[in-house]
Amino acid sequence: MPQRALAFVALSLPALLGAHGQEPAAERLAGVALPPALERVLTDYERAWKGGDEEELARLFVPDGFVPGRLGWLRGRDAIRDKYRDAGGDLRLRALAFSAGENVGFIIGAYGYGDEAATMDEGSFILALARESPAAPWLIVADLDRGNERPE
Repeated sequence: MPQRALAFVALSLPALLGAHGQEPAAERLAGVALPPALERVLTDYERAWKGGDEEELARLFVPDGFVPGRLGWLRGRDAIRDKYRDAGGDLRLRALAFSAGENVGFIIGAYGYGDEAATMDEGSFILALARESPAAPWLIVADLDRGNERPE
């Protein structure tokens, strides 16, 4: 292969690989309405977050609930309370999908902050839920969330 062609390929390869590996901008998914018992989980979470109330946030979880930490899962209300000690801000949650059986369920959703949340999602979440009986309130077993990458 002539050196000029080899140099062109060598210089173009990083750009080609980078462009190929990027996802196109995702269209914002439509939200769904939740049954009142599941909607309460999101509204209680928003209220506790906005109020900076880590005690209330921890009470939304089962006693041995999970949240992700920097080095793996954190477990239990004490760990959840510690993780959310500096929580606060105008959090807005919206559901994208859900399912609920008699005692277990989940909510898949998106979140944002303030008025921007009406048009832009800053991240996504999955809440795994459980309750002791159909008459009991839903509690969070695990809260898995991640921030979205900003387009360049």
